[in-house]
Amino acid sequence: MNGKAIVLDANILIRAVLGQRVRQLLLEHAATVKFFSPDVAYADARKYLPALLEKRGVSGAAALTVLDTLASIVRPLEFDLYAGLQHQALQRIAMRDADDWPVLACAVMLGCPVWTEDADFFGTGVATWTSDRVALYLAG
Repeated sequence: MNGKAIVLDANILIRAVLGQRVRQLLLEHAATVKFFSPDVAYADARKYLPALLEKRGVSGAAALTVLDTLASIVRPLEFDLYAGLQHQALQRIAMRDADDWPVLACAVMLGCPVWTEDADFFGTGVATWTSDRVALYLAG
């Protein structure tokens, strides 16, 4: 892939909806970095956001609209694109969290790092960035 790219885990999509910092980083770098996330990460975010929002007393509908608008910056990747890498991704991550294989498969497919707060990606052979350090990658 030409240019800089990164795959976002569902927890980063959720942070982009709930807070300002992640969303600001996405907006600041949208012209120079390609952001991707597997379709299942969007599904996970839609699944977990309502309960998280309820605890904060925030409207779920408004937040889900924010998530939907993120798709113009963070391109959802359809299952058919990364399904062929399921076995390889599971071999790398299954001992930690098999549910994370789609994010890893997308990163392997695109040859780029993962942006996550989940330590399960460490040691999978793919560079991993957390929100407190990702600005170094995005700007570098």
